[in-house]
Amino acid sequence: MMSQLDEVPELNITPLVDIMLVLLAILMVTTPALVYEEVIKLPDGSKSSVVSKLPELEIRVTKDKKVYIKNDSFMLAEFPDSFMMQKSKYPLKSIVYIKADESLSYKDVMFVLKTIKQAGFTNVSLETNG
Repeated sequence: MMSQLDEVPELNITPLVDIMLVLLAILMVTTPALVYEEVIKLPDGSKSSVVSKLPELEIRVTKDKKVYIKNDSFMLAEFPDSFMMQKSKYPLKSIVYIKADESLSYKDVMFVLKTIKQAGFTNVSLETNG
């Protein structure tokens, strides 16, 4: 005869695993739908009205030194290597617009400009609030 003290309780973790799998599936479905928008305060400048038929590429640099190309983000230090690997996605004749926050130093903006020029892009413009 077994007494009540000799019985070992059995843990059923199946409901816990089910809930975790459902939560994982929900996260996997919703994560690609999230879009993060960085607020960039552009410096003031003159307005120009140029109409172009060439493809455009927009590169944004935030005040915390993050560089964005479309939905990809890079730290400023790793931008040259990352951009060199991705430059084949864009034609070299593309017009490249650099939107850099006005609080960035001149050196940081020129670093991005130099990297783009070294990659072979010749039509590069700095965008301002004009």
